Amino acid sequence: MDLLVVGGGPAGLATALHAARAGLDVAVWERRAGTVDKACGEGLMPGAVTALAALGLRPPGHDLRGIRYVAGPRRVDADFGAGPGRGVRRTTLHAALRETVLAAGVRVEQRTAHRVEQDEDGVLVDGARAGHLVAADGLHSPIRRALGLDRPRRARPRHGLRRHYELAPWSDHVEVHWAPCAEAYVTPVAGDLVGVAVLTSARGSFDDHLVAFPELRERLAGARHAGPVRGAGPLRQDTSARTAGRVLLVGDAAGYVDALTGEGIALALAQAPAAVRAVTHGDLAGYEREWRRLTRRYRWLTHALLGATRVPPARAALVPLAQRLPWLFAATVDALARPAGQHQASLQSGWSTSAVPDRGGTRRAHREPGGRA
Repeated sequence: MDLLVVGGGPAGLATALHAARAGLDVAVWERRAGTVDKACGEGLMPGAVTALAALGLRPPGHDLRGIRYVAGPRRVDADFGAGPGRGVRRTTLHAALRETVLAAGVRVEQRTAHRVEQDEDGVLVDGARAGHLVAADGLHSPIRRALGLDRPRRARPRHGLRRHYELAPWSDHVEVHWAPCAEAYVTPVAGDLVGVAVLTSARGSFDDHLVAFPELRERLAGARHAGPVRGAGPLRQDTSARTAGRVLLVGDAAGYVDALTGEGIALALAQAPAAVRAVTHGDLAGYEREWRRLTRRYRWLTHALLGATRVPPARAALVPLAQRLPWLFAATVDALARPAGQHQASLQSGWSTSAVPDRGGTRRAHREPGGRA
């Protein structure tokens, strides 16, 4: 075969689909059977929605108009300028991708990769020969570790916990609630279902962390839990390179800073065709360069936000600052909304932002042509 993809999540399935459409003989190995769930914020940025549409996919879910930051009574909204995002259950997204991949004739096998060897002509994985290997095997990629590409960190790790509630969404925005030691992300994923994810470096159960968000806790009171709490972490994963010989890392396996900006799926969907181009063109060094370009905005914004909110007084000042500088908040959200690798143009053009009071005193960031920032 031309390409073996290890890992059957969104990153691996998208890679396999692009490879099949490029005429490659491709197979996917995934150790878990059927549709796979995992801890995920489940909010697709507009760039991810665009990437899925290019693959012919529009999974059912809930349209997202923008992002809302909340800290107690303070809140500020910014709408996406690049079209709507979409809240989608992870299982729904996975099922849609898997069905499309199978329809394209890609072989999907329930197998685990144990031993990887390679030479000038190809890769041998547990006796199966392929021209190239894509490791899309997740945050704690065994293949990345086996290739010696892990870069350990001593910083205090952050983890994520997610639970669903059978509750009608009360907003068409992703709400980010800020507390001294955690953030809670509220994403509508269906007409009767809301996902709540908590990111924190503190120990404790989901309910322990929810205590830090009294208004959110009150809103969720009495709502039925839809499924178990799922966790993920440590979130930060550093890699020394994205390629090793004829092996390429795609998605979370390629390195991850934090879920703070919600770009994980969008980045995976952008890396997938880049990896396939590198294989078809015989330019794996080019994939390393493309990966850096595609993830530059995510790495810069996420590092900046993590650094700025590491100290409690700075965290407490974040939402008030966004209220006072709505144009800056809107520009940041607009940058997140754009496809990975696309330059943010709104700060360089004649467009600007202004804050207009919304119902209930919320200040909503708008863009106005011809104005000044």
